[in-house]
Parts: sequence; C-alpha cells; structure tokens
Amino acid sequence: MRSLTIATGASETAGHKNMLYLIRLRWIAVLGQITTIAGVTLGMGLHLPLPQMLSVLACLIAFNIGSHLRWHENPIVTNNEMFLALLVDVASLTAQLHFSGGTTNPFAFLYLLQVILSAVLLDAWAAWTTVAITAACLGGLALFSLPLPQLLENAGDFAHLYVEGMLICFLLNAGLLVILIKRITGNLRERDARLADLRQRAAEEEHIVRMGLLASGAAHELGTPMATMSVLLGDWLRMPEFTQDPSLREEILEMQTQLKRCKTIVTGILLSAGELRGESSAKTTLRAFLVELLDEWRTNRQVISFEYDDQLAHDIPVVFESALKQTIFNLLDNALEASPQWVALTVSTEGDVLKLAVSDRGPGFAPAMLEQFGKPYQSSKGRPGSGLGLFLVVNVARTLGGTVEARNLERGAVVELRLPLTAIALEWEPKNEH
Repeated sequence: MRSLTIATGASETAGHKNMLYLIRLRWIAVLGQITTIAGVTLGMGLHLPLPQMLSVLACLIAFNIGSHLRWHENPIVTNNEMFLALLVDVASLTAQLHFSGGTTNPFAFLYLLQVILSAVLLDAWAAWTTVAITAACLGGLALFSLPLPQLLENAGDFAHLYVEGMLICFLLNAGLLVILIKRITGNLRERDARLADLRQRAAEEEHIVRMGLLASGAAHELGTPMATMSVLLGDWLRMPEFTQDPSLREEILEMQTQLKRCKTIVTGILLSAGELRGESSAKTTLRAFLVELLDEWRTNRQVISFEYDDQLAHDIPVVFESALKQTIFNLLDNALEASPQWVALTVSTEGDVLKLAVSDRGPGFAPAMLEQFGKPYQSSKGRPGSGLGLFLVVNVARTLGGTVEARNLERGAVVELRLPLTAIALEWEPKNEH
C-alpha cells in the first residue's frame, strides 16, 4: 500500500512537469501562428479569413492563460486532463487549417506532433483515441475544406509554396519533438530515480519497524531476567558474606552498574527504532545535555584521548531526547572502534542548524562504504549484524529533519550530524553571532 502511494506521488509530479512543458509548447504554437499569418498576409499577399483565424488564436491564448493559472496552483495532473489539453490543441490546429486551405496547407503535418506527444504522455487508450480523432480531423479537412483561391490561380506557385511550407513544417516538427521528447524522457528518468529513492526509503523504514518489533520482544524477554538479577544483587549486598568482603562488594556494585547499562542499551534500541517523543523527553540546555552525555560516555568507555570543542556562541534550551543521545553514542562508539587512541567531538551552529562533527584518526571509510553510507549492514567490521549503528543514526536524523554526512580526512574520517534546531529547541530564535 505504501509503495502504491509513493508511485502515485512520483507520477503526479512528473505529470505536472509534463503539463508545464505542454503549456510552453502552446505558447510557441501561438507565436508561430502569429508569425505565419503575418508572413503570409503581408509578405506573400495572400488573403486569409483573418477574423476567424484571429478568433481561434484568441481562444487558444485564453485557454493557455487559464491552464497556466490552474496548473500553477494545482500540482496534480491526471491522464484525462492531459488528454483534454491535447484535444484542445488538435481542435485549434484543425480550425486554423480549415480557414487556411485544409489538407493543401503543408502545416497539416503538425498533426504528427500531437500524435507523438499523446503516445509519450497519455495512457494507451487515450493515445489511440487521439490517433482516431486526428485521422478524423484530417479526413474532414480533405472533404470539407477548400484550397485558398489565390493558390489555385497559379499551379506553379502553389507547388513551390507547398514544398517550402512542408520543409518548414518538417523543421518545426523535428525541432519541437527533439526538445520536448528529451525533456519529457529526462523528466521520466528523474521520476524513476525519485521513485527508486522513495522505495528504498520505504524499505528502510519497514526494516526499522521490524527492528522495533524485534527490540520490543527482546526487551520484554530480557526484562524479567534483568529484574531478577537486580533483586539478587541487592540481596547479596545485604548479606554478611559480601558486606564484610570489600572486593566482593565492589564487584557486586560493578555488576549493578553494568546491569543498569544493559537496561539503558535496551531502552536506547527501542527509542532508536522509532519512539522519539513522549516519556523519553526532558527539558534542559544544549550544553548541559552534551556535557552529561559525554560524561556518561567516557565513564563507560576506555577513551585514551578525547577532545571536545564547544563552538556554540550561546547556550540553547532544548528538549532532551533519549533517541538523540543514543544516536550520538553510536557515532562516538564507531569513531572509538576505528580510532581507540583519539576521538573528537565538535559542536557548532550554522544559522538555524546544529552541527555535531565526530572525528577520528582511523583508516577512514572505504569508497564503497561512503557510497552506501547509512545503509543497513554496511560495515568494515566483518561481524554479523554490523553496520546497524550508523543505519539507526541516519534514520533518527532523518526523522528529526536532519542529515548525516561522512567524509575522509588526510588522517582519519569525520561524520557530521546536522539537525534543525527547531526539532529540539524550546522557543529558539536565531541570534546574531559576532
């Protein structure tokens, strides 16, 4: 069902662009008709039924203005609406040909332009209907339209003008078709690429849902044994055998600390799998949030050298998110695994965007990993299930309206998390930074 919605949205966008191309083509047709009428009347001295032809031209201009106003406001174009627009073009061409010689007018070959456009833009039934209508119009012109009287007086001039008109018509058809078909096919390729990206994103979101279900099940399964261990450890701390032995008491306290960490990890997985708001939120400031986060991270990791560069011009009140905390933990953990000797975090703002850059001095990302950055199971660690950390980072950032970018440095790599401050800040207003 979600794939169908995505495909429909991409098709509607492509249809809107194609309609705009058709409107531009109609303006070219209006300009061409004005030029042709003026050239034939003033340059060749042929007498045309100007009131009738100018009336048709005025109707076409009015229709195109109305189309421009409608499709500027309404981005959804259906096949039937595109079909109707092409029928209006066929009708105006038929009327102009009727008043200017019928099938003896070489510009009758412009029907081919309408047929080819219908084949590219419309559904099969509408395209074949257009073929039938244009054939009927051409047949009607042959039966009911008469050549211009001035051309019948001199057969030689008629043949000469017909050949010239046919060459001009061919150039018009060829030029317009090359331009339009290239743009329309490019539009279709862009639609297909966008559709592929949306399907990939939908597949990733479905993957997150499955991970959330798995994490939820694991949390329920692990909750009971962890609660039992917590009770047992509390009982052990009250037993004389353990309270009288400082080393055993210290080990029990360490076990309790690690058990709490296990509970935090399980909670973080649940939050990263999709629960971004709710009970996990807490009001604080950005600096306080980061300082507390980094203290906890350094306490539970063996970090040899860690650099924290706070480039914030001023502190910002924020809504603390456990999912965001887990996201930053994942970035720092990945950097630590790649570079156990040195990790750095740089925090800054750029306009209304918060930037968190995690740097390391490891081997950097392989080119293939940079191309597939943030995709599940893309990792150089060679372990089953590796690569989910960065996958969750990318998707949490996307949920908050942000982005994650990775690039290699001369020595090591940097992963930059960019988040709109509106996603986490409380009544934040940008201030001029000096």
